[in-house]
Amino acid sequence: MTERSTASSSLRAAGAAPPEAFWLPSWHAFVKTVELGSMAACARALDCTRAQVSRQMAELEAHLGARLLERSTRRLRPTPAGEVFLQHARQALDSVAATHIALGQQAGRPQGVLRVSATITFGRIYVAPLLPPLLAAHPQLVCELILTDQLVDLVQDQIDLALRMTRSPPQDAVARRIAAIERAVFAAPAYLAAHGAPASVAELARHQTLSYLLTDDDHWRLQDADGAEHHLPASSRLRLNSTDALLDAALAGLGLAILPIYLAAPHVAAGRLQAVLPQAQPITPHGNAIYACYTPSRVRSPKVRVLLDALRARFEPVPPWERDVESSKQPDAEGAKDSQRTQKTSTQMLLKR
Repeated sequence: MTERSTASSSLRAAGAAPPEAFWLPSWHAFVKTVELGSMAACARALDCTRAQVSRQMAELEAHLGARLLERSTRRLRPTPAGEVFLQHARQALDSVAATHIALGQQAGRPQGVLRVSATITFGRIYVAPLLPPLLAAHPQLVCELILTDQLVDLVQDQIDLALRMTRSPPQDAVARRIAAIERAVFAAPAYLAAHGAPASVAELARHQTLSYLLTDDDHWRLQDADGAEHHLPASSRLRLNSTDALLDAALAGLGLAILPIYLAAPHVAAGRLQAVLPQAQPITPHGNAIYACYTPSRVRSPKVRVLLDALRARFEPVPPWERDVESSKQPDAEGAKDSQRTQKTSTQMLLKR
């Protein structure tokens, strides 16, 4: 007989325990203790005292007739019997949570934890500000925003909605296009004053460039106004894995950088950056649009729906960076009458500044 099967037999031999032994708080405390490695950490997470957690563990072990935890170095780890109980406790707690969520969704109330993923820079600027109003409007909602430039797995990472810049959204997910993400080459006026502005895509090769480690490799790819694609060696002495850091380097006059319009727009409007070769379109693996992606099982989820509504209100009919450009160019009411035309030209207006 294996050690685990022996542990299972030990738990079964305990017989039917009194109902209070299986109160959900005790089960929850046990799972948290295992996950966090100590009763003190569990107590902090559950907003109770360590003594309360210790008492719950002692009563649980007494009623089950098996030792569930043992200390290993600096952490508490489950015994073989504890491993068996951990598996079943997690399943039971997940079932209870799913029941509450299902009932809440049936009533149409957004509640529970909403896990959202976005790239670091875009999420910081445009997604994070959407969450406080959602929390204020829906008291039963908890938001978790995961900012990362790495690709997340919607299922394994338990993401309710991911905002992805991509050419092709995942086929196994529902994808809603949120906005176009255009990019251009930018430089600080000080850099252009010192080194001159390139008159053609070919002239970029003699300039100092700033590279984004996640996409640029050792070359830049651009498409000119005639549709021809150019591969240029990136003579970058500074390479960064952060779009924010890339922007800072460009603002400091350290070279030319390919930046998304949404990040560069306010600095162009303020005169801190200038578009270089606006007719040239950078080509990146990320594609030119951002999508809201979620699994089919979340199509009817109220919490996902309210976030989608907030995204649509923020980014439609045009994204905020284009509205900002247009308002600065046409502040009067007359300009607002032809909004459909100006929506198509606001980015071009920005690049020509």
